[in-house]
Amino acid sequence: MAKGLIWATAEDMARNRGRVLSLYRQLLRSLNSPDLPLNLAARLAKKAEVRAIFMLGSEERSIHNIEDLIDTAEHALSILRKGEIPKYVQ
Repeated sequence: MAKGLIWATAEDMARNRGRVLSLYRQLLRSLNSPDLPLNLAARLAKKAEVRAIFMLGSEERSIHNIEDLIDTAEHALSILRKGEIPKYVQ
C-alpha cells in the first residue's frame, strides 16, 4: 500500500482485498475454537463484533488507518489461536 500518499486508491484497495477477506474468515473460524471459554451466545456476539468492525473498516480510505486495522486483525488472530480472547482497552 504505497501508491496513494494519504488516501487509498482503488488499486491499493484491490491489492489488499484478498488479505482482508482471509483475515475476516480466519477470525470468524477462530471464534469457533473449542479452546475458547465462550458459550454459544458469547460466540455469536463476538462474531457480530467482527462483522461490524470489518463493515465499518470497509469504508475507511486512509492508508495508515487501513494498515492499522490489518495489524490489529492479525494481532487478534494470533491471540485467538492461543485459545485466549483479545482484551480491548477502553
